[in-house]
Amino acid sequence: MSHYGSFAAVYDLLTSEIDYRRRGEYFDDRILEYGGMRGILLDLGCGTGSLSEVMTRLGYDVIGVDNSEDMLMEAQKKQAETGSSITYLCQEMTELDLYGTVDAIVCALDTLNHLTDYKDFCDAIAKAALFLHPNGVFVFDLNTPYKHEKILADNAFLYDYDDVFCAWQNTLMEDLTVQMDLTIFVHNGDGAYSRTEECFAERAYSLEQVREALDHAGLALVGFYGEDSTEAPSEDAQRWVFVARHKDPAAKELAERGLSAKK
Repeated sequence: MSHYGSFAAVYDLLTSEIDYRRRGEYFDDRILEYGGMRGILLDLGCGTGSLSEVMTRLGYDVIGVDNSEDMLMEAQKKQAETGSSITYLCQEMTELDLYGTVDAIVCALDTLNHLTDYKDFCDAIAKAALFLHPNGVFVFDLNTPYKHEKILADNAFLYDYDDVFCAWQNTLMEDLTVQMDLTIFVHNGDGAYSRTEECFAERAYSLEQVREALDHAGLALVGFYGEDSTEAPSEDAQRWVFVARHKDPAAKELAERGLSAKK
């Protein structure tokens, strides 16, 4: 999984079309709808912290986790400007280790698609379940198989801004994995451009694979929607949204008490 080195500095610019406020409000609605609360929230794969900042303004006590130090540095720059109290941790999703449970978890913008090994995908969901409060709510999204096969596929995309130019080339591989190769040119201010390259991959998972991963983690799928909607996904949906909760909150709470007693 890529740790987003040079890409971090231009990530916000290349994703400037994303309405993080609207996305945050949508996640907040799903959390509250399914019995969650505005308590401690984990933003898993928080990137540059844009969604984390929205969730903290909505009243959550946010912990942002990402595996990229460069992305977290960008997040901390935002934090310095806003004065937010977000706690940022540099960790792999598959090795998540928190001080205690959280009341809600969000994992947005195809973060879990970056785990191209199905075992890693399952391990990340299991780790999230481990630290989710017995009555907590886990909301995450995924790029769909349709998007990988029909939209991303072997296509190329160009992003041209005043001081940044990015050439994005995709290669569709087996298991609906898309290899993404980026060449980024950033204007130096003296008429010259610096060139960097970034390479990463994302894999699309079937609904059956997601259900299996949730089941093994002791989670039940309680909500399934098309992107940022309250409707079932269409066949050509490019992003799925999942809402999960513990199958047996009482058993999870008893297990937590047992672990606390041993410490």
